[in-house]
This record gives sequence, C-alpha cells and structure tokens, in this order.
Amino acid sequence: MKQFKLWVIMNIKLHTPKSLKMGSGMGSLKQFLLSIVATSISIALTFGTAAILDNNKKKNEKREIVMMVMYDMYNSLKSIERADSMIHQSMDVQRQIAEDTTKFDTLKFKMAQLMPKADYTETTERIFSSSIESINTVGNVLFTENVAAFYQNRQLYKTMVCDSVTNEITQKGTFSTLKCTLDFNYMLYAIASSGILNDMQRQFAQCKQMMEVSDEEIEVYRMQRKQIDKGTDENDEAADSIINEIMQQQKSIEEAKAKLKME
Repeated sequence: MKQFKLWVIMNIKLHTPKSLKMGSGMGSLKQFLLSIVATSISIALTFGTAAILDNNKKKNEKREIVMMVMYDMYNSLKSIERADSMIHQSMDVQRQIAEDTTKFDTLKFKMAQLMPKADYTETTERIFSSSIESINTVGNVLFTENVAAFYQNRQLYKTMVCDSVTNEITQKGTFSTLKCTLDFNYMLYAIASSGILNDMQRQFAQCKQMMEVSDEEIEVYRMQRKQIDKGTDENDEAADSIINEIMQQQKSIEEAKAKLKME
C-alpha cells in the first residue's frame, strides 16, 4: 500500500504542469485535473487488472485441487462399495450352503472369489494432507476436516474389513471344510462394512455441498483423467513391449551360448 501511495504521488508530480506550479491560469488548472484523472484511471486499471488476474488464478488453483480430491474420494467410494457388495454376496452364498449343504463343493470356490478388496492409491491424500499451501488455497476448514475424516475411514475400512477378512480366512482355512465355512462370521464384517461405508458416503456428499461440486462436474473430470490415464497406459504397454523384446533377445543369446558349450 505504501508503494501504491508513492506511485500516485510520483505520477501527480510528474504530470503537474510547470505553469500551475508557478500559479498561472484556469487552463493550467483544467490540464492538471485532467492529468490527475488520467493518472488515476491508469493506476486503477493496472492494479485492478493485476488483482483480477491473480484472483482468477487462485480460483482456478482452488478448483483444480478440490476436483482432484473429489475425484479421489469418488474412486475410493466405488472401490469400497464393490468390497461391501462382495461381503453381502458372501453372506448370501453362505446362506445357500446352509440351506443345502450339497452345494458346498461348488459354491466354496465362488466364495473364494468374493474376497473384499479396497483398491486405491494414497497419492492424492499425501499431496493434499502434507501441503499447507494446498490447504490454504482451498481455504475451507470444514472441507479439510471432512476430507481428513474420509481418508481415516478409508484406511479403517481396509484394515478392519478387507485385511481382517482375508487374514481370518487364510489363517483358519475357512473354505477347506463345510463347518469352517458355516462358522465364519460374515455378519460381523457386514455390519462394520456398512457402517464405515455410510460414514464415507455422508462425508463425500457434505464435501460436494461445501464446495458446490455437482455429479456432472465429477463425471467430466473423470473422463478427462481417463484420457490422461489412457495415454499413460499406452506408454506403459510400449515400455513392456520393449522389455519383452529385450528379454527374447537375451534368451536367444543364452541359447546360442549353451549350444557353443555343448560343441
């Protein structure tokens, strides 16, 4: 602000006519006033334009961070919804076996395929949670707290539901016998799964409302990211192809060396 005032004073001095300084005429006064008006407009335009550009930049940065987080939350929810569905399907299969034990040998393989998994990466969580700048850019404490709670629930779901189910089934050999299969307490995990999932869905809905993000905007962002990821996948496939070619060449070399030793 001090620099701004100095700039105004300097410009007024610069544009003050010599004749006015010497105290001559109304014409010089009009010229002086016009100079002040022109200088003021110039200053307002310069600082105003810079402020508008800076404000727009901050808004765009804020929106990009918010959409990145909302997209990550959306994907996490989809993954956990699939895991929750698998647990409920497993309970249904367990019920079918209990009603007709002759189905055990067939349905136990189906149950083995219904192991719940929470597939997600923690990249966005780390970027958002560890960057004070990102949190300040968003500028909404309640949103930040909700996102943090969502990520805590995501980790809780993985530990208490997915990992626990997998570990218990592996350790007890649940599908090895009819008794072990029927004794497995899917109800306990189903209750935990539904409870955590409901909390995460509520937190996601609240974040959308706080930041005024619609389902349509998330879908547009998802498609944009899908195009980016598609390009990355194509690069990965090309890299894999090159590696396979190198491996094949190395295999041919090793086979040729083996033949030389035999000769």
